Amino acid sequence: MPKLATSVDYSDRDKAIAINTYTTVLRHPKVPHELFATYWRDVHGPLCSRIPGLGWYVQTHLSREQDARLWPAMDGIRPFPDYELDGGVEIGFHSAEDQATFNEACPILFEDEQNMFEATVAYAMPNGSTTLVDRVTEPSPNGGDGLDRIHLHLGAAHDDAAAFGDRVARLANALASEEAVLRVRLHLPEPYDNALPAPPAPNVAHKVPAERSLVAIIDLAFASPLDRSTFYASDAFIRAADGLEADVAHASPFAVSGVYTYVRDKRLTLAGLRGSRPAQLIERLGARNQVAEDVRHLLHTGRLLSR
Repeated sequence: MPKLATSVDYSDRDKAIAINTYTTVLRHPKVPHELFATYWRDVHGPLCSRIPGLGWYVQTHLSREQDARLWPAMDGIRPFPDYELDGGVEIGFHSAEDQATFNEACPILFEDEQNMFEATVAYAMPNGSTTLVDRVTEPSPNGGDGLDRIHLHLGAAHDDAAAFGDRVARLANALASEEAVLRVRLHLPEPYDNALPAPPAPNVAHKVPAERSLVAIIDLAFASPLDRSTFYASDAFIRAADGLEADVAHASPFAVSGVYTYVRDKRLTLAGLRGSRPAQLIERLGARNQVAEDVRHLLHTGRLLSR
């Protein structure tokens, strides 16, 4: 069962992430999905987790087998053409100095992307993202939690970034005010510039078509698909979405198959230290020795704690 606390809002715990990036990822077509997901979680994930300066690192794995009703059809708003994704990544920092430290060290990480990714696009948010509500008690999920989670990608209907951001923010705030919506995290990136491809990973595509240069992403969670579809039929949702087509031309929702947290508050989670699947095994077996400080120190530094 999902770990929920519907009367408590934990959104403040994300405020330390002052600078954020959201990276869309598409697996290489020659890499089978299971191999891709395993490598991303248990090889690439721990590698990224150890890059200095990192304050926040979360992989969100997306499913291509999606419920057609993840987001309602709306007049004047259509899905992004030819848009497939296998995941979204948040990499965040507590300060600009931390980000600079990370950027200096991350070529070792970017070299690994070609092993599994066909395309990655890092959208920059120098002022961070905003968690408007979060009633999920677990701060560092490592897998599927039974929630109905969605990442909704929206594309602007014009070039006015301020107007687009304001309208999407109003939509997100309206969603966050409703009891049925358990989590709303809003990403409003700067416009993406193909002349400055990011991240600079070799042999991986980093360009976007015009309709994906100015985007927004809303991270949503409901208790169940039934709660979601019931909410979409409500007067509150209809009011929140009224006139959205004036500023939003594209909407593509992606079903979340799992959320994997590797770094929170500049500290490695168990998944970041050991890999996602080994962390799950440790939890399932209750192997408390594996989470003791002497084991953590040995694995992180290669040295025993002095006694």
